[in-house]
Amino acid sequence: MTTTPTVEITDDVIRLGQFLKLASLVESGAHARDLISEGEVKVNGEVDTRRGRQLRRGDVVTVDVPTGEIGAIVG
Repeated sequence: MTTTPTVEITDDVIRLGQFLKLASLVESGAHARDLISEGEVKVNGEVDTRRGRQLRRGDVVTVDVPTGEIGAIVG
């Protein structure tokens, strides 16, 4: 069983699209946009299709990929 990494942010909040790039869960902003709009991204276990969704420390972000699920915790 692998542990979910915590990715530190510098401000109190970060947008979902920005966090996906920061955590290296996507290759680019366009990739993030596509995955979010296709419903492949979850925040705290629920699908979220808003690229501008404000994330706070402790939020868990996961992405469905062909090999399973990858994710990171906002730190």
